[in-house]
Amino acid sequence: MSAEMAATSIHSSYEECKETAEWLLNRSTIRPVVAIICGSGLGGLADKLEDSTTFKYEDIPRFPTSTVPGHAGKLVFGKLVGHDCVCMQGRFHLYEGYSIHMVSYPVRVFSLLGVKTLVVTNAAGGLNDSYSVGDIMIIKDHINMPGFAGQSPLCGPNDERFGLRFPCMSDAYDRELSFKLRSAAEAMGAAHFIKKGVYCMLAGPSFETIAECKLLQTLGADAVGMSTVPEVLVARHCGLRVLGLSLITNKVITDYNSEEKANHEEVLKTTQRQTKLLQDLVCGFLKV
Repeated sequence: MSAEMAATSIHSSYEECKETAEWLLNRSTIRPVVAIICGSGLGGLADKLEDSTTFKYEDIPRFPTSTVPGHAGKLVFGKLVGHDCVCMQGRFHLYEGYSIHMVSYPVRVFSLLGVKTLVVTNAAGGLNDSYSVGDIMIIKDHINMPGFAGQSPLCGPNDERFGLRFPCMSDAYDRELSFKLRSAAEAMGAAHFIKKGVYCMLAGPSFETIAECKLLQTLGADAVGMSTVPEVLVARHCGLRVLGLSLITNKVITDYNSEEKANHEEVLKTTQRQTKLLQDLVCGFLKV
């Protein structure tokens, strides 16, 4: 197989994405303008959608399936505070064995559904010493560690129907949307939970070593997780506006004498405590 053929084979084509989008549009009356991707334990936001239609990932043509605890694996169409929305209850990760192109496949489908704004949420470890467990960080920028190793959903042949060959990423996270989220938090009296910082993506599934955490702090990262960046890259490539939110579910360990250990159960427990706040914030954001 030639290098060009190999590159083409890892991509989902425009026609394949369109097939998935048309399958969904034919089965729902909702025409979403907002897409919400829910991270670990945060899928309850989809339960707030009115006039909803739900599809299991395994029933959707060409869609991957989620294998992570805390990810329901459902796509929900409906109305949220008057806006037509589509909500992913669970996302896909590199550590599940999916290619980076499949991890971000739903976002290309969303663009063909007519979505204009992507709200992406995740559970993340706090690298910034001023952050507390339960804080919500508005993502102002990201560090794409897999990208440093050549892992990007934009690698391979570019289809101009999706976007430009070389998309700009200095404005990846929309400042106006971030301002609206903060305004919603202030109106709710929850501004003290809101931070703003840089998210760093690692491939996972192992949690970070102490040395890695110290390195990421030196690089300027405020939170670390195992998702989000591929979805944002594709969203911006397709011209979508992006609001990114990280729920700080644990503080990373940077002391070699510490007896604490990062674990997924702690992540899910924190999301259970703060999930209502995050849901209310997203709803408030859509009202602003």
